Amino acid sequence: MDLITAISFIAGLVLLVIGADLLVRGASRLATLLGIPPLVVGLTVVAFGTCAPELAVSIQASLDGRGAMALGNVVGSNILNVLLILGLSATVAPLVVSTQLVRTDVPVMIGASLLVLLLGFDGTISLLDGLLLVAGTIGYAVFLIRNNRKQTTTDHAVKTPAAPVSSGRPLRQSLRNGLQNGGLILGGIVLLVLGSSWLVSGATALARMLGLSELVIGLTVIAAGTGLPEIATSALASWRGQPDIAVGNVVGSNILNILLVLGLTSVVAPDGIPVPATAVRFDILVMLATAVACLPIFFTDGLISRWEGALFLAYYIAYTAYLVLNSAQHAALPAFSTIMLILVIPLTGVTLIVLTWQAVQRRRGQALGSSCIS
Repeated sequence: MDLITAISFIAGLVLLVIGADLLVRGASRLATLLGIPPLVVGLTVVAFGTCAPELAVSIQASLDGRGAMALGNVVGSNILNVLLILGLSATVAPLVVSTQLVRTDVPVMIGASLLVLLLGFDGTISLLDGLLLVAGTIGYAVFLIRNNRKQTTTDHAVKTPAAPVSSGRPLRQSLRNGLQNGGLILGGIVLLVLGSSWLVSGATALARMLGLSELVIGLTVIAAGTGLPEIATSALASWRGQPDIAVGNVVGSNILNILLVLGLTSVVAPDGIPVPATAVRFDILVMLATAVACLPIFFTDGLISRWEGALFLAYYIAYTAYLVLNSAQHAALPAFSTIMLILVIPLTGVTLIVLTWQAVQRRRGQALGSSCIS
């Protein structure tokens, strides 16, 4: 039984990674052919592709009557995206943050996280709650499309109209590329569905063997497994000097995880998604806190520095350690919690406030200097 569980779990992870890679590759190529900017690609196409494993796993878990695992997958993935993936990407290379992210997309991520907290107070994310979240997905997509059109209107106005196609060869080549990319997308979706089924089966058996709750398994093991595409995509984009895709992928994935993944999962779940009291009191609050922390860090100099990336990584290690200690009811848990609550978290909060204040002062000085020159 142990060998079958391990094989099912590992095979599910492998299929998820391969499927997400095929989906992202095909979707990104199509977006590039359509001339979509890198930030929008990261926020939409790449974000959707990399959150596809979360969608597949969460829906499969909810259909199997394991709603707590589906919720843990979404919440754990969002925490992992910010703390681990952004932290890892920023340690590879400092990440320049777009002004659009600070002004619009990060506040949307914070608002979506707060909405989950509010919806979960009654202990269930119901069908109506899910429809509200899905409606938010549509509204966010419409906003991105309109914003992208405004940004590209001027560029399109100055471009010379393309010459008409004089032969069928370019058309045939475009159709061939479209079919190839469509095949990659379709193949990726098939592997995602199959991999999610195997991963949920293996994770369920693993939870029973270790005596862990489905929520904890979703927050840790499954969240890490389904987060592999985001890790690979953002780290690779950072290494290749594409910070818009690296950061946009994380922010976009977090927004879609809540609005689309959790929304659709709640819609298809027979009785909605149960929200344990422990998730409301701690895990969802941590997800909200990580989203809020992005705002001052992104705002300071429009850059995620290496030390800020290391700070994110340290907090992810601390969060995972807390989950493990809490699950095992370890004797070190009270001391660990006291140190985090009394020393580490307040010190970090003060540091972020000081950095934000310094950034505001610098920007005021720059604005005054520009006005004096003019």
